[in-house]
Amino acid sequence: MDAQALENEAKSAISSARTLDELDEARVRYLGRKSELKQALREVRDAETGRALNSLRGSLEAAIAEREAGLRGAELDQRLTEERVDVTLPGAATPRGHLNLITQIRREVEDVFLGLGYSIVDGDEVEDTWHLFDALNMPPGHVTRSPLHTLFLNGDIVLRTETSPSQIRVMEAQEPPVYIVSLGRVYRRDTTDATHMPIFHQVEGLAVDDNITLADLKGTLLHLARALFGEDRSVRFMTDFFPFTEPSLGAAVSCFLCDGTGCAVCKHTGWIEMGGSGVVDPNVLRNVGYDPEQVSGFAFGLGLERIAMLRHGVPDLRMFWENDLRFLRQF
Repeated sequence: MDAQALENEAKSAISSARTLDELDEARVRYLGRKSELKQALREVRDAETGRALNSLRGSLEAAIAEREAGLRGAELDQRLTEERVDVTLPGAATPRGHLNLITQIRREVEDVFLGLGYSIVDGDEVEDTWHLFDALNMPPGHVTRSPLHTLFLNGDIVLRTETSPSQIRVMEAQEPPVYIVSLGRVYRRDTTDATHMPIFHQVEGLAVDDNITLADLKGTLLHLARALFGEDRSVRFMTDFFPFTEPSLGAAVSCFLCDGTGCAVCKHTGWIEMGGSGVVDPNVLRNVGYDPEQVSGFAFGLGLERIAMLRHGVPDLRMFWENDLRFLRQF
């Protein structure tokens, strides 16, 4: 093999390559496994010939690298010339999401009570039966304590059915006065339908201080109702029963669609049920070490999904969980 002739031929092919593909073809032809140089290196029998052929290979590799750098530089220059970009043009907008409607309602409620001087409490979703039932004046035979109603995890450990245990824990940890609201997920063994889900969200409020009366409860719920449904709303109470309040009252707000004249939303009564409320039962106060002769309080509980459904006319509770963007983008 004439090494000098091979070198001249290879360098001529390398220098004349106009594209990276042509350069790669030259590399394979002169340095590939089946190339003449590669075959000669395999048949080397003396050191002098080996050094000469290795020197030739190094020379060709350097020529290829130099030519590749030149071609890539020329390609970049061409692209910079032909593919000009106007950097002053606005970029493509990045799609942005927004808060879920339930989260929006939750934050509205939190803002209302923060403005009244209340504290926001985030309680645990896994609770024990003392804080969920016993301390709230629910005896062992109460229907809520049935496994058909409540999700028991292990022994007396359950998924909370309401956010009330947060109220017990706060009262156990501090002396009156207490002004708190607790918001979050709760769990019940409900069959899924248009108005029931095994997971939903509640807000529960508690005020304990000197001389708390039903008038304070009414004023608080009226303020909340007007913040959520409009300034012209009225609130009324109906007698009810809850183990943790005495007396217990159901609260309703005047319909914000028909203004009390009657429509489908209020079932032609002029009133929309908000939730349960009442004066804190003395037994509950005693369970946390408070003296019911010295302090009194009120408590209430509302469903966040119910507020959202009423205010925005959402017909089916399941829509909040389907992740349908056509629904979610409306809010």
